[in-house]
Formats: sequence, C-alpha cells, structure tokens
Amino acid sequence: MAAMRFRWLVLAASLSLAACSGSSGGDTSAVPSALVSLATAQTGSVASTQTLYGMVEQNADTQFTLSAPVEAVVSRIAASVGSPVSRGQLVVALSPSPATRADSARLASEAQTAKAAYARAQRLRADGLMSDADVESARTAAQSASAALSALSVQQGQLAIRAPGPGFVRSVDSAPGNLVSPGTPIVTISRSGALQASFGIDPSLVAHLSRGAGMQLDAPGGGPGATVPIVSVDPSADPQTRLASIYVTVPARFQVGAGQPLKGTVTVQMSGDTVTVPYSALLDDAGQPYVFVVSKGVAHRRDVSIGATDGKIVAIANGVAAGDKVVTQGGTALEDGMKVRTK
Repeated sequence: MAAMRFRWLVLAASLSLAACSGSSGGDTSAVPSALVSLATAQTGSVASTQTLYGMVEQNADTQFTLSAPVEAVVSRIAASVGSPVSRGQLVVALSPSPATRADSARLASEAQTAKAAYARAQRLRADGLMSDADVESARTAAQSASAALSALSVQQGQLAIRAPGPGFVRSVDSAPGNLVSPGTPIVTISRSGALQASFGIDPSLVAHLSRGAGMQLDAPGGGPGATVPIVSVDPSADPQTRLASIYVTVPARFQVGAGQPLKGTVTVQMSGDTVTVPYSALLDDAGQPYVFVVSKGVAHRRDVSIGATDGKIVAIANGVAAGDKVVTQGGTALEDGMKVRTK
C-alpha cells in the first residue's frame, strides 16, 4: 500500500514539472514584436523646392542719388517721399546762394578782364611791343577765366534737379529754405526696373541649384508672383548668417525699394547617385530626423541628415545606405532593438 502511494506521488511531481516546462516554453515564444511595412533605400535623383528669404539691395544699380551742384538754397520740393517720378521730372528746385551769386559775378568780371588783356596783348604784338609768349600767356588766361565762368553757369543751370530715370522718391534729405553745400545729397530715388535682391541659401545646396529654372518670386502684398532669372550665385558663406547668396532681378511692377524683404522659391536637383527613401520612412525626435533600418528581423534607429524632397521621396545625406530596409509604416510604435515582422 505504501509502495503504491509513493508511485502516485512521483507521477504527480512529474506531471507538475512537465506543466511548468510547457508554460516556460510558451513565454519564450511570446517575445514582443511589431508589425511594420518595409521599403528598400534606392539611389536616384530627387528635385525639391526650397523657400528662401531675401532683401532688395541698395546699390548703384537700384537708386539715383541727386546732389546740389553748387552752394544753393532749397526753394521747393516738387516731388515728396513716395511719389512716382518719370525721367526729366522736377524733383527739387534750388536757387543760387549769396556766395554762389558772388562767385558768378566775380568770375564774370575776371573773364571780361582776361578777355580785354588778351585783346590788348594782340595789339601790342602787332606793334612789336610784346612777344609771342606774352600773347600766348594772355590767351591762356582768357580761356581759363571763360571756362570757369561757363562751368559755373552750367552748374547754375542744374539747380532744377530732375529725375534721371523712372522710379519713386525714397528720401528727401533737406527742406525748403535750407542752405546746401556742393555735392550734398538732397534726394534719393529708387529706380524702376533693373532692381536686384539677394537671398540666403544653405551652401550645401548651391551645387544642386537648378539655375536655369530661375526663382519663383512672391509679390509683396499678395499680388501675382513672377519667375525671375538668377543673375549670379556666391557660394561662400556669410560669416554671420552662414548662408551662401543668390542674386536675382526684381520685376519693375513689384514697386519695391532698397531694404524691402522678399520671399521666393528655387528648385534643387540632387544627383542620380543620391540615396533616397520614401518620405513616409522619415521620423522626427525634437528636430533630429531619423529612420528605422531593419536587419535580421530587428529594427535599429538611424539618425540621418536629409536633403531635397519632392514630398514622396527624400534624399538622405548620411545614415542610410542603398539597399537598406527601412520602415515605412509602424515606425512610431518602434524602439531601437525591437523585433519586427512584416505585413
């Protein structure tokens, strides 16, 4: 009887051990995994548009600076700030200052005296009382005095300051009644047409810029934009902005002046050997783009640097190689080192 009881105890212990072994085996087969979709990283080309910000430049090509030809008094401002002007239109009227009037009278007297001296020298030479050298000296003095008077007369004729070309008055630096010295800037006119603007761009994208496509320039105030030519590109980075520069021509109809901000887009074409992945594979961690690459059924996070994108595919500068399997669906539920299974 005791022997039978012992055999039952052994059998029960064996069954319990087998059950425990079966339960342990079930836990091993239940390792967590995520259901994902995969795509293969390819090499190819991708075009994208880049939004750039720039400003109309202030230089000799974008403005006229009008100055006083002689010392003068501002009589009248004919075109106020912001006024459109055409070629030859009066902008500021000046009148000679007292000092300029005195100079004019003095030069007129000197010219008359020099002219009389030259005539006298010619008569004396005819009588044999003066040498040829003396006559030549008198002639030179008369010519110099006459030239000085003519120059001042021409300058006084320029006291009606007119626009040398079409544009609009950007600034007026004087007021009626003010005394202005020769060469003092009085009016600045922003030119219509032939305006130029500079835009900053990442230096790494300069080599891939489609210059022939030009730039799609947004019109200020929401008007119709325009495709404008790219005049030149400076690939060197500005020490402050760390951006290269693109220079474009601004349409005259935009009615913009120096210093006005502009926005535009350009096309960037990455070369045919660029590694690309579907845009859906791209994830973001506080500004750091990354993807999951699957190898032997395990997902590994790869931080990447991205380039151009057309919204469907994105160029990958580093972090992924051609042929890598990247997760395109289900990536948001993954963690680095997690096992995956495919749909």
